[in-house]
Amino acid sequence: MSAHVLMYTTGTCPYCTMAERLLKSKGVDEIEKVRIDLEPERRVAMMEKTGRRTVPQIYIGETHVGGFDDLNALEREGKLDALLNGA
Repeated sequence: MSAHVLMYTTGTCPYCTMAERLLKSKGVDEIEKVRIDLEPERRVAMMEKTGRRTVPQIYIGETHVGGFDDLNALEREGKLDALLNGA
């Protein structure tokens, strides 16, 4: 079973699209998306929670991964699969 994936995103974010593509290539079928461009109050919550203002901000389970570069780094280091599998 794969871990729950939450991604703060906007409708026009190329890094969000790349993050989603990478996650789908790893077999993630479901990504809970929070569109902070449509729900500006959630942007404030995201910034308080993550300390960052850019999207995407990705959570896998309870772990704050960060943005696309952080997600991609986990993949390059061979650590993404374990995180996605809830390890």
